[in-house]
Amino acid sequence: MDVVAVATNRPSCGGAAFARERGIPVGELSQKAFPSVEARDAAMRDFFKSHQVDLVVDAGYDRVHSHEFLEAFDGRIINVHPSLLPAFGGGMDAVERALESGAGETGATVHVVTRDLDAGPILVQEAVPILEGDTVESLRQRVHDAEHRILPQAIQLMEIRLAHSPSVG
Repeated sequence: MDVVAVATNRPSCGGAAFARERGIPVGELSQKAFPSVEARDAAMRDFFKSHQVDLVVDAGYDRVHSHEFLEAFDGRIINVHPSLLPAFGGGMDAVERALESGAGETGATVHVVTRDLDAGPILVQEAVPILEGDTVESLRQRVHDAEHRILPQAIQLMEIRLAHSPSVG
């Protein structure tokens, strides 16, 4: 599956840099530029549809999509989350919560995005042990490394799923 467009709410993110280096269209969609989440998501939906995007990958995307956006790409949005869902779901502080909890492990999950935050079908997970002496930074780095390993696997699974889907778009 080829990357055909990248949208970001932070122009300095790695995905935007990746796209710019390769001449891939980038949509910069900071919430500050729009009067509402719905307006931002409508612009993102239109940007993706104009570039014939089949699969939306939320990697580092720190916003909740509107219902209209979810409907436009129903079953075709995946998210990378820094925990072994369902543990530590529903927020941007999963690594901190895992470390504070005293758990022996956390991890990374790629799941299908649904209306229920961090509760869609899980595609791939990888456990990451919480080591004695771990800091938020050291644990976050190992979780991030796991995310990098499992995201391509999840994209391949979705590619197979979409190939067998009766219609996309």
